[in-house]
Amino acid sequence: MKQANIVFILVDDLGWKDIACAGSNLYETPNIDRLAKEGMSFSNAYAACPVCSPSRAAIMSGKYPARLGLTHYIGGDEHLPGVERGKLVSAPYIPYLPTTEKSIAKTFKENGWNTWHVGKWHLGSEEYFPDKHGFDVSIGHFYKRDIKERENYYFAPWNIDSLPPKEGDCYLTDRYGDEAAELISQSDGTPFYLNMNFLLVHTPLFAKDEKVKKYEAKAKAMGLDKVKVFEEGDFFPVEFKKDQRILRRLIQSDPVYAAMIEHLDENIGKIIDALEDKGILDDTIIVFTSDNGGLSTAEGSPTCNSPAIEGKGWLYDGGVRVPLLVRCPEFIACDSQSDAIVSSVDFYPTLLEACNLPFEPDQHEDGKSFFSALQGDTNFNRGPIYWHFPHYANQGGTPGAAVRDGNWKLIEFFEDNSIELYNISQDIGEQTNLAEQRPELTNKLSELLHKWQDEVSAIQPIKNPDFRAWQDSDLETIDE
Repeated sequence: MKQANIVFILVDDLGWKDIACAGSNLYETPNIDRLAKEGMSFSNAYAACPVCSPSRAAIMSGKYPARLGLTHYIGGDEHLPGVERGKLVSAPYIPYLPTTEKSIAKTFKENGWNTWHVGKWHLGSEEYFPDKHGFDVSIGHFYKRDIKERENYYFAPWNIDSLPPKEGDCYLTDRYGDEAAELISQSDGTPFYLNMNFLLVHTPLFAKDEKVKKYEAKAKAMGLDKVKVFEEGDFFPVEFKKDQRILRRLIQSDPVYAAMIEHLDENIGKIIDALEDKGILDDTIIVFTSDNGGLSTAEGSPTCNSPAIEGKGWLYDGGVRVPLLVRCPEFIACDSQSDAIVSSVDFYPTLLEACNLPFEPDQHEDGKSFFSALQGDTNFNRGPIYWHFPHYANQGGTPGAAVRDGNWKLIEFFEDNSIELYNISQDIGEQTNLAEQRPELTNKLSELLHKWQDEVSAIQPIKNPDFRAWQDSDLETIDE
């Protein structure tokens, strides 16, 4: 499709079941559902990492986080060696997307597209901001983060940098939606690439009062106030949270989170309306996805990813399976579905092929174009996808790596080198570990994973020489 516009919508922490068309009974997402009805829904889409920054870098670069050396979220001192400590010491990583990477925005800009970024960036400090990665316009990429009062995170005009404040307070997501719609309405006919990165639905939870009241009433009418919501788990396996327990949400029931999702949907509606009013909706490829799985085990545990287990910060499917919708009527059938396995690294070559642009094989070397799947190819097989996460997550996940090849997924946990093998097509909840029953397959996938780790020079965590069993009254040093 020559000269197609692209609107790439990336949501923060949205779980694969957090939209109505994916099965949520509480959350209301009519505009997102419209994208599904007029496009293609993917049931096996994965983020390249269970936390945000690495997945964002993978989308921008077409490379796995391990190859980039950016394997954890950017912030504070977490990238320094020795900060995160449990049985292991988390591996160091770089806190930025290097400007030596030729981002997807740079490539589209070289080929004549206007390139716009609106919203969250989270790929490094000022020298690595969107303008350094090929974006002509960047709005809201750096926001003030004073969360002593939660409304300061989402509900004040000064949260947007490089823009004059609007009179009175404004919900930040509304401002993002307005700015994106304005860019579209003022476009001059030159094709554009809009990187629309919503800050929602990341914590802290905050939404407009009227929406919260709506979902309080809806949850009560559904009887959700009478069911068990949380299950308390083990203590966190990392030193800085060792006195806190993992808290798993068992059902989608949080009215504030539901309200935030509706706010998100409303602003996606603004973007769709702007494209329609401009007469370019059908000349635009719209991609809708998330940077990792929904937050379900910590920090308020606002959503539930069932039937997948766990969520953000974990290598189980709840942490890495994400929603993916793509709309473009020129080559995508309405209300179509695909079970093709795709990863964050695949968007770069896919969008190039969709726009009849040459591949950049030296750049997106880990990505595989799934353009044929968008055209209805049910035999598309991009081969295995990989994860390498040598860190303790704030949400309870431990250092590990994983591979999914076809129906099979293998996870290796670094603390004890244990292996888990699941047939995801039959066991999406990863309940039955088949590693001992299928030793040949386990060995094959383990070798595949280790070969890939060597290829990308994956950095491993190291043993923590000072670790002691926190819950052991004798505090005996763990046997090395």
